[in-house]
Amino acid sequence: MDIQAAFPAFRIHDVPAGHHAGIESIALDDLSPGEVVIRVAFSSVNYKDALAGTGEGKILRRFPLVGGIDVAGHVVASTDPAFRDGDAVLVTGCGLSETRDGGYAAYARLPAEWVIPLPSGLSLRESMILGTAGFTAALALYRMLDNRQVPALGPLAVTGATGGVGSLAVDIFSRAGFEVHAISGKPEQAAFLTSLGATQVLGREALATGRPMESVRFGGGLDNVGGAMLSSLLAQTAAYGNVASAGLVASHDLPTTVMPFIIRGVSLLGVASAGTARGIRDDIWRHLADDWKPGHLELICRHETTLEGLPEVFKRMLSGQSFGRTLVRLG
Repeated sequence: MDIQAAFPAFRIHDVPAGHHAGIESIALDDLSPGEVVIRVAFSSVNYKDALAGTGEGKILRRFPLVGGIDVAGHVVASTDPAFRDGDAVLVTGCGLSETRDGGYAAYARLPAEWVIPLPSGLSLRESMILGTAGFTAALALYRMLDNRQVPALGPLAVTGATGGVGSLAVDIFSRAGFEVHAISGKPEQAAFLTSLGATQVLGREALATGRPMESVRFGGGLDNVGGAMLSSLLAQTAAYGNVASAGLVASHDLPTTVMPFIIRGVSLLGVASAGTARGIRDDIWRHLADDWKPGHLELICRHETTLEGLPEVFKRMLSGQSFGRTLVRLG
């Protein structure tokens, strides 16, 4: 086992003097316990990472912890016979940077039950351009299909379409055979969204009405925003269509009525990627490496950074100035 005695990690603290985070030198024994030790090659930046790393959101449940809810790399040690030195693997969610140390370090130590062998069809780099964002978008599609969503119901709307989850959802949904209408407050990015597969790019005003029921416009969709936009999307969804809720960048409130549910039979599906059962995780990563693999991953990857650049990335993300995905390179 070739592991450095000390290695860099982006660690988050909450002490009486306040929240602080930054790069520290730590050792393997400082990490949460687990059967598999991974030399980290890549991680990524998600909205949840920005909240945790700045203290703007109460994400961490114990301190200190290494940040980063995504990790991909090679196994360097394992007490579980399912994994051997050199195996390429990935982990997303599963309590990383919440209850245990995450991927913003040269090494990660994780329970074997969470570690996914890298599927054939994905590189480590591609797996982290996807990361939790891509997994969340794919889980939304998985849930909608499980509830009988079909293209014949109409186009799928994607709110917050220039964000990490949104941009990957546009690509994944169109790859799966659905017409996609991207909803965005960034009209200057319309060409970007069209290049990912959106057939229409609509402004936020498309979901700005406050009426409890509207004319049908969408077969369903994925909402990353919450609040009034989610309410309006529900009101414009076709009979027995599905709307998946995966984010709250605008609001955690939902000012709606029961009318879309009892008049049209619309379903509101929750998407909680962090605690997804292992069997479903395996299914989704197989899809992401095959029939749902986005065709524009390098276009969606808008920025790369190292641990040193994380604070600036967090700042841009929380101020609404980022779009697409940011890859974190550690190898």
